[in-house]
Amino acid sequence: MKLGVFTVLFAEKTFEEMLDTVQKAGLNAVEIGTGCYPGNSHCDLDLLLEDEAARREYAQKVEERGLTISAFSCHGNPISPEKEFAQNSHETLIKTIKLASLLNVPVVNCFSGTAGDHEEAKYPNWPVTPWPNEYGDVLKWQWEEKLIPYWKEVGQFAKDNNVKIGLELHGGFLVHTPYTLLKLREETCDAIGANLDPSHLWWQGIDPVAAIKILAKENAIHHFHAKDTYIDQENVNMYGLTDMQPYGEVQTRAWTFRSVGCGHGLKEWSDMMSALRTYGYDYVVSIEHEDPIMSIDEGFSRAVANLKSVLIQQPVSQMWWV
Repeated sequence: MKLGVFTVLFAEKTFEEMLDTVQKAGLNAVEIGTGCYPGNSHCDLDLLLEDEAARREYAQKVEERGLTISAFSCHGNPISPEKEFAQNSHETLIKTIKLASLLNVPVVNCFSGTAGDHEEAKYPNWPVTPWPNEYGDVLKWQWEEKLIPYWKEVGQFAKDNNVKIGLELHGGFLVHTPYTLLKLREETCDAIGANLDPSHLWWQGIDPVAAIKILAKENAIHHFHAKDTYIDQENVNMYGLTDMQPYGEVQTRAWTFRSVGCGHGLKEWSDMMSALRTYGYDYVVSIEHEDPIMSIDEGFSRAVANLKSVLIQQPVSQMWWV
């Protein structure tokens, strides 16, 4: 496996400064935002799509530092009832897939999206309980009328361009668990897979090692995010795991994103790395920094150090002892 970083945390740096920072940290790969929620600080989509010379220069700057691009990321909501945002999310995703194909970047990461509760809805609606029955009716409508038709078309478009889609299993979106990912994959195509981020699994009560086994057995892990979550059980007792307090309310929130090793121990992270290798994922582990009580530099450095101590990097040796 290789160690990388989702470079949105270095949005204030130029493209070259960001690459130099990543290289100096001893990493192997960069995951680059192309628009929507992650922004596009290090990727001018339109320029790179239109200008072959610009693409060559862009790729060269990455390669000459011994790095690769593990994925392009454009997390948005292409099935949102907010028409303008949905259209922007869709157009950005399609452009990102095209650019990934041109630059031989194998994965585009994004969200599945969440629809409204009917055609004239103004805002997304994320049902989380089957009763009263209208919630179940809304969910069925969202999947059958919005989610599946959209990803049938876009998933096939990605596959035709030799690009895999890594859907982040994130609360608030229709695909947020191993089950919902595999359900959508079954209804669409195998270009659809997971950008697996354990931080979103922990707060849902899902064991990341078990999720890795479930998804990797189906070859459904296309990318991996390294971000931790601290669960504060005292606050869970008050607010529950679907805590709606802003992320900045660290003292009272039920759970908080943390840098790798600050929410769960390195034994758990080592178990995840072992499960990834055991079940066939040997690609990039991409650090995502969203720790509210650490600086970017300290949170990034902590994640790098902790992951380097547990990452399995070398090829498997022959079993000389048997």
